[in-house]
Amino acid sequence: MEGGQTQSFQGVAYQPQEDVYFDDGREHELLQFVLNHPKVEQLKRNPQKVLDVIDEFGRTKKYLMNIGEYKSKTVVELIKDRKPQVMVELGGYVGYSAIAFAAALRECGGSVYYSLEKSPEFGKVIMNLADLAGLGEVIRVVVGPSSDSLRRLHADGSLTQIDLLFLDHYKPLYTQDLKICEELGLVKVGTVLAADNVIKPGNPPYLEYVRSSVEKKNEDLTKITESDLKGNPNLIYESRLVEGWEPSGVPDAVEVTKCVGVHS
Repeated sequence: MEGGQTQSFQGVAYQPQEDVYFDDGREHELLQFVLNHPKVEQLKRNPQKVLDVIDEFGRTKKYLMNIGEYKSKTVVELIKDRKPQVMVELGGYVGYSAIAFAAALRECGGSVYYSLEKSPEFGKVIMNLADLAGLGEVIRVVVGPSSDSLRRLHADGSLTQIDLLFLDHYKPLYTQDLKICEELGLVKVGTVLAADNVIKPGNPPYLEYVRSSVEKKNEDLTKITESDLKGNPNLIYESRLVEGWEPSGVPDAVEVTKCVGVHS
């Protein structure tokens, strides 16, 4: 709920999050679970049914660090409103968000969804599930560190602007990678940012940055070293918190930020 958690979690939660909850083989197990599912023929070219089976694995087998069906509705509504041609996600994991959001982007007439994922193994899972969902022509998986991938896509002309950016990777990189996007000119007036997990586990530096005034950001520039990323402190943002739940039932939120102007 935007502006305050007024409802309790509804639905069936994922399995509990263990001490080790990713990169322990469960991602490959998920892929096999989906590809060998008794209803696999019904999943072909059906994004929602693929998402349903990913949720089934998370609820009955092992926890998955997906955005889940609850918070993903927030981003889908942003896609319907913004109607992005180009959307980029930082942190693809097993492709849950890519499938949910690329399907919505395609329905709105969008052209490409870049899923930037550091792990080659996770990237293979995304590509397999995207193909099964019939989204292989929309989703482009880019494997490697997010900062390098952003710079490479910009340098080769593949990425000249981002209409909607979804941040869901290593939390300390949120602010760094946003600043890279700003410096490359990928963030323009009208660009929308959606940052997951700003309550669980939380991301105070990112929230401070997108909620800061132009004056505050320029003041902060005087305190950084020459090698630090500067971003574009003159971009004017409007930011709001939209609360929801992790698929495990734990309260969380998405920070929704829009670039509304440039200070001259």
